[in-house]
Amino acid sequence: MKMMWNIFLITSFLILCSTVTVRSQLTSDFYQNTCPNLLKIVRQQVKTALKNEMRMGASLLRLHFHDCFVNGCDASLLLDGSDGEKFAGPNKNSARGFDVVDTIKSAVESACSGVVSCADILAIAARDSVLLSGGPSWDVLLGRRDGLVANQTGANNGLPSPFENLGNITLKFAAVGLNITDVASLSGAHTIGLARCTTFSQRLFNFTETGPDSTLDTNMLTDLQNLCPQNGDGNTTTALDQNSTDLFDNHYYKNLLNGKGLLFSDQTLYSSSDAAVSSTKTLVESYSNDSTLFFTAFASSMMKMGNISPLTGSVGEIRKNCRVIN
Repeated sequence: MKMMWNIFLITSFLILCSTVTVRSQLTSDFYQNTCPNLLKIVRQQVKTALKNEMRMGASLLRLHFHDCFVNGCDASLLLDGSDGEKFAGPNKNSARGFDVVDTIKSAVESACSGVVSCADILAIAARDSVLLSGGPSWDVLLGRRDGLVANQTGANNGLPSPFENLGNITLKFAAVGLNITDVASLSGAHTIGLARCTTFSQRLFNFTETGPDSTLDTNMLTDLQNLCPQNGDGNTTTALDQNSTDLFDNHYYKNLLNGKGLLFSDQTLYSSSDAAVSSTKTLVESYSNDSTLFFTAFASSMMKMGNISPLTGSVGEIRKNCRVIN
């Protein structure tokens, strides 16, 4: 009798897992009949946004990343409100591109009203931002629905910080089902975009009792100290990928080999004392030597990240306005 009960429990568990898997499945042709021109519409809007400001590609990519790490890929980051994720520490005064998302959503609504989720728009816009910046493409799997609540606490605690060591970053990735390879690959997104002095100035003067961060290239250190003086307001920006600001390439990893990673969380992939660096250091070296390898790994990790806890079926909603629930 006990054996039969154990078999029943195991069978029930397997069926439950199977059901969860089916519900979480996304497909590349989800809107084939309901919004057949969706990809063209989003691509055109992203192209226009990048033409107006090339940096916007990095901003749209970051929105997708910061959304998926909190509550899963449900567009909760886009919700307005003082208790929203927009005002969490990692996003306040730094997350941007919300107006571009509004424009994309408006264009999509004009073609197919009430059909396409804001979460899916973020996923497509992120892919197009990479592609139009010179990076790889991938099949964006679709069918996400939009969440009904934001999670400011989750954003404060769950998003990787530019000040964190590799061990902590790895744990935060693992918490959403991503591994050490995903850490190294997705960090390559910093091949485009800018960062404010406040995100790296702690490395420049009193990083340790003996002075600046010793892993930082000395010439770059001098330049950054001039750019970000100790009495500055911290809002001056500089390229995350020095000497390759707007082009999505593997130059970011070449910088790490030479101590030119701008953020502590970047350079730690190669120079950390954490045990995990044995894996990331090898990947950094491989990606720096082979852009195709990096592109393939990045695309794979982006697809994996885009499938973090999506809402599907009748869960959530399709927002009419990405900033508020219906």
